[in-house]
This record gives sequence, structure tokens and C-alpha cells, in this order.
Amino acid sequence: MPTPKSPPPEPAQDETLFQVLRTLEANPRTSQRELADSMGMSLGKANYCLKALLDKGLIKMQNFRNSRNKLAYAYLLTPAGVAAKASLTTRFLQRKMAEYEALEAEIAQLRREAGE
Repeated sequence: MPTPKSPPPEPAQDETLFQVLRTLEANPRTSQRELADSMGMSLGKANYCLKALLDKGLIKMQNFRNSRNKLAYAYLLTPAGVAAKASLTTRFLQRKMAEYEALEAEIAQLRREAGE
């Protein structure tokens, strides 16, 4: 019997994961608090997102051995995380292009109406 597939993620979830992966790739030493502040989310949501990415194997956590702050970690994208980010980037770009085209059509329509 085939196992049921999970539903595809919602665009908002996709965008959040994309932004988290993008942020971590740019700065792996970002703290959870810095991540939350930069993304405009609660610390709890940042923690939840990071835990989900860890559970999916998309990131790994590495403790700074020489750090005086024993809670300092680096969040590194795994090969699966890099592949997921590439896929999310493609979907994000497709959504944004569709939004742009719709906005462009709406602007053209408004200009026609204003010219009448």
C-alpha cells in the first residue's frame, strides 16, 4: 500500500523557509534572536523553523568550540538544504514573476481607464 504524500507547502511557508535558508547561507553564525529580528518574526517561530529544518536534514548545527558563549552555534546548510533552497528559489521566482505580470496588466488597465 503506498504511503500518503504530505500536501505541498503553502506559498507563505515556502517563502519563510526560503528566507531562513537564504539568511543562514549568507550568515551561518546568525543567532535565533538575530534571525527572528531580521525576518520580523517571534523568537519562538524562528526556533520552530530552525528545528523543522534540522529535523528535515536541511541544516545542521555546529557549536563554536573556541567560543566563550557556549550557546553560540553555526547553522550550516546540508547538501539537501542547498538543493531545497534551489528548488524554493525557483518556486519563489515563479510566484514573484506571476505577481509582477499581474501587476503590470493591472497598471495598463488603470492607465487605459484614466485616459478615457
